[in-house]
Amino acid sequence: MHVAPVGGTAVQDHVALAEIELCGDLIIAASAAHEDRLSLESIDEVLKVAEERTHDADDAHERGAGE
Repeated sequence: MHVAPVGGTAVQDHVALAEIELCGDLIIAASAAHEDRLSLESIDEVLKVAEERTHDADDAHERGAGE
């Protein structure tokens, strides 16, 4: 039997941790929702999709202005 050593050897996958956090946020929102399902707009709000799109658009605009 092989037992993993204790301490200092943990590998963190930051993308996986971010995805787990987003899933948790969705679960919390779904449990607090009054309707049976979250609407697409509610999901986007929880995941901050509009904020990310705005941020990406701002970045693209800044890159375009510098050319």
